[in-house]
Amino acid sequence: MRRGPVAWILLLAGGAVAAQTPPHAHPIPSVPQELVTRSVPHRTGIGRAHDAVGTTSPEAQSFYDQGLAYLHGYQWIEAARSFNQALRADAQLAVAQIGLTYAYTELNQPAMARTALDRAQTLAARANAHDRLHIDARAAQMAAEAAPNDRALLAVYRKSLDAALVKAPADAELWMLRGIAESPDPADRGQGSPISSMPFYEKAIALGGVSAHHYLTHALENANRVTEALPHADAYARLAPTLPHALHMNGHVLRRAGRIDEAIGAFEAADRAETEYFRREGVAPEYEWHYEHNLDLLASSYRYVGQLQNAERRFKTAFDLPSSLVVQMYNKRAWPDFLTSRGRVDEAIAAATVLVGHQVALVRATGYIEVGLAQVAAGRFQAAAEASNKALAEMRASSDGQALVAPALRELQGSFLLRTGQGERGKTMLRDLVRDLRARTGPDNWAQALFTLEAIAKTARDAGDWPFADWAARQMLEHDPNYAGGHYALALVAEHDGNAPAARVSFEAARRFWARADVSMPEFLRSSGQSPARRIP
Repeated sequence: MRRGPVAWILLLAGGAVAAQTPPHAHPIPSVPQELVTRSVPHRTGIGRAHDAVGTTSPEAQSFYDQGLAYLHGYQWIEAARSFNQALRADAQLAVAQIGLTYAYTELNQPAMARTALDRAQTLAARANAHDRLHIDARAAQMAAEAAPNDRALLAVYRKSLDAALVKAPADAELWMLRGIAESPDPADRGQGSPISSMPFYEKAIALGGVSAHHYLTHALENANRVTEALPHADAYARLAPTLPHALHMNGHVLRRAGRIDEAIGAFEAADRAETEYFRREGVAPEYEWHYEHNLDLLASSYRYVGQLQNAERRFKTAFDLPSSLVVQMYNKRAWPDFLTSRGRVDEAIAAATVLVGHQVALVRATGYIEVGLAQVAAGRFQAAAEASNKALAEMRASSDGQALVAPALRELQGSFLLRTGQGERGKTMLRDLVRDLRARTGPDNWAQALFTLEAIAKTARDAGDWPFADWAARQMLEHDPNYAGGHYALALVAEHDGNAPAARVSFEAARRFWARADVSMPEFLRSSGQSPARRIP
């Protein structure tokens, strides 16, 4: 799933891919054609979508609507199956080919998406006016997707939707598309919706396009209007109780609203729904992008509450899954990062070395960065410098996507400087990094900013720079006042400064927020006054 200015980069053929995959690297999965063309039954519990299209076949109309519901829920395989089923009922239904262009694009099958568009345009001469509006708009969008830096093509796409809405003002699907098109990324599917998308989604809902609750949730979350997002996330989950992403979306906003236990429940429900889907349909987990994404958020939520055994199991499962999205390959750094945070440096280096052996340059860069961060934590600064240089070389060898990895490299460089007597340079770099990370939207970025701040606070303590450790702890609490780790970091600073009353208050807050943590977690024990002499991460 792609979104935002950096985009969820789909792995395509190009210079970033080595000629051969090292034997220990993650393979890159490709969804089999047999799967996307496999027949599919009528389904319930996946949300409601309807757009009256140019067919006389009730069966074709029904499966077309089912495909739309799956598109809105980011379940691309089932969307493709549904549109293909619609075409079996009516081979002349051009807009079903348009539905396939979305699904195939997100399944990393651009040639098939292009073929589907060509077929739709060939059939367009016999299509009705409504269907031609959708065909023309999608053609304009795909042109913009092919040249994402050409703002003129994005403008053409938006104008095509505006013109279509003048002709079909009651078309809820067009209103949703116009809201999604407010994103600066022409390949966005709604996750990057800015606040300017809201009026379009509200109009779609008023016209019966209830799937727009999903996109409204994203827009409000991106604008940090979490309280307003909650009812829309809840509405979508109730409309689509068997759709993993609908359940998962509730977790997004519940976590940001400080309702972490409910958020974990939502992510667990999504995990159960996906596991049942794999069992029922015989689909391999690596073909469903959302499964890994949900695992990432579930694992980070367990880490958040101190349930480290649960977190470890999910992080490792996500790490071991083959991925076709570079952003998910990059997110595999969460596993070595978790190990480093627990003081398991050699294990972290071993995990990061798996990424170093990947066939994609940016993933290799990520692996070297994680090796470097682990080496900094261990005080092995020459090895950290070597890893940093190798990461930089890999990034320079890649033709695209450096912006995705750059923040992690800045963390490594800033941490290295802070630990090696160049504190002012390091602190300036890390302050700038924190400002940038905290400004990013989306649930992955929000959690990454929090745990990066936690790592910076520990690096500052290890460097003996307690004022900077205090700054990092306060930034953590400003980012999320409900995170126990922020209170714990502040307590350590107060304790170092000899401010026993302030330390007690912060330790008590940490203990309260870690009430459901593993009882053996050292930080929890320290906050409870049970292991004051033990060295805590």
